[in-house]
Amino acid sequence: MDSSPTLVHGGDRVAAALAAHGVRFVFTLCGGHISPILVAAKARGIRIIDTRDEATAVFAADAVARLTGTTGVAAVTAGPGLTNTITALKNAQLAQSPVLLLGGAAPTALQGRGALQDIEQKPLVEPHVKWLKRVRRVADLGSAVEEALVVAREGVPGPTFVECPVDLLYDEKLVRGWYADAAGKGTAMADRALRWYLGRHAARMFAGSHAPYTPLERKAAVAEPSEAGVAKAADAFAKAERPLLVIGSQSVVEAPEAARIANAVERLGVPVYLSGMARGLLGRDANLQMRHARRQALRESDCVLLAGVPCDFRLDYGRHVRRSATLVAANRSRRDARLNRKPSVAAIGDVGRFIRALADRVGTGARRAEWLAALAAREAAREAEIDAQGSVIGRHVNPVGFFRALDRAAGDDAIFVADGGDFVATASYILRPRGPLAWLDPGAFGTLGVGAGFALGAAAVRPGSEVWLVWGDGACGYGLSELDTFVRHGMPVIAVVGNDAGWTQIAREQVKMLGDDVGTVLSRTAYHEVARGFGAEGLEIRRDDEVASVLARAREVAATGRPVLVNVWLDKTEFREGSISM
Repeated sequence: MDSSPTLVHGGDRVAAALAAHGVRFVFTLCGGHISPILVAAKARGIRIIDTRDEATAVFAADAVARLTGTTGVAAVTAGPGLTNTITALKNAQLAQSPVLLLGGAAPTALQGRGALQDIEQKPLVEPHVKWLKRVRRVADLGSAVEEALVVAREGVPGPTFVECPVDLLYDEKLVRGWYADAAGKGTAMADRALRWYLGRHAARMFAGSHAPYTPLERKAAVAEPSEAGVAKAADAFAKAERPLLVIGSQSVVEAPEAARIANAVERLGVPVYLSGMARGLLGRDANLQMRHARRQALRESDCVLLAGVPCDFRLDYGRHVRRSATLVAANRSRRDARLNRKPSVAAIGDVGRFIRALADRVGTGARRAEWLAALAAREAAREAEIDAQGSVIGRHVNPVGFFRALDRAAGDDAIFVADGGDFVATASYILRPRGPLAWLDPGAFGTLGVGAGFALGAAAVRPGSEVWLVWGDGACGYGLSELDTFVRHGMPVIAVVGNDAGWTQIAREQVKMLGDDVGTVLSRTAYHEVARGFGAEGLEIRRDDEVASVLARAREVAATGRPVLVNVWLDKTEFREGSISM
């Protein structure tokens, strides 16, 4: 991409910085406060993908970040445009995704005076980002964007925010004209003072903006794991009788290195549970990967490596790992490495590099055939139980059997996006990502509504790959309008809605504990007809014997470049009984 065109206005500086850092996409919902950024970015070959909700734009940027290891970028207008992104920003922060949010703002001279969409934006955004910059000079726009792109990826990755007031983005002559009109032509002392003040204010804003600006790509610094930490962990694994790995999203922060990390895990030969973006790291059918009874395996293991996984609610705050076990915590975050449980070995630094260094030192010295065989036998027994549950025929579609069929039907290049409660939790036990970086879920925040944005980002990054959006019928309500976005931008996403007419994950425990389903009941809505209204294809499945043929039809439609939604009428199931988390 060419980052050298003449800099006509501040929006050009922002776009030049983005282009210099290899940004390929900007996700947005348009607004007058940010128009110069969008136009300038498009002129530099950056694809502008506009959505129907600002949260979707940030979720899409988050997906780009997770799948590529680069900083994903979203741009939104001031005020309500920004406030609409808060949940998506917090989700990115807790998932440790490097995202840059560019936010418009009211004119600098009018902030705090009741201007259109003018609010104090910093206090709203600051708790949810790792770095924030409110720019006040045109000349500083480019360097602020450059800094934000790099900081987002350094250390513990996370979102950054750059506030770009509208009067810094447009052409200087135009902006000075705005201020001249605002000052009026009166001759009174107050009128002359206002003209002097606004002229001085404009001079400060544009100071230095005529000097040449050449953005330079900066590399994000990566913290190497310490030799001492690697050595201690290697010694513990060499002595262990029942070693176990639990690998999370931090392992693939350096996304291009995923294959090397997978190779390191295979060389270690230690049983492994994969979570978050690490799902699929070893491929679809790796013998080392375990999917079931993680709690039991953790309690039996005498040496556990938590690779980018904190001891939060998902590990019962550290209680899943027995006290007598050697606990190795590899993490970019010192806080997360020690959260709720002090590890025997804390290895602070990049997790993927730690795994590779550990494999180089240990080699095959931690392999324990009997331990692996015991876990594999347990896996096989659970898989047989799932097959039995999936074979039960009811009035509508058995969700367990449905996911077995979807797993068989999806292509070798499939990317699965998970957005929902009960339906998606069932999918997580059954769908098998085909390879590294082929599974997207919200992460620790458990946010509903990520699906449309994640699918949009995945389809942008991996054109030609099958993108399957697994939607609960509750969750799909957040993003159905983005089918319009899929259609307009030629994103052939296959959305599958598990329609059981309810917020089933909540209802399952609420009814049992409180005896009332209030607030948890939905309708068997014709979501496929909604899809058709947006110009996508809409298909429906009501019985088990329709599943294979309709999924095949969905793939055929998507292969033509058209998005499709499959509305699947589900039977109730006890597969997720007792699944509530706190």
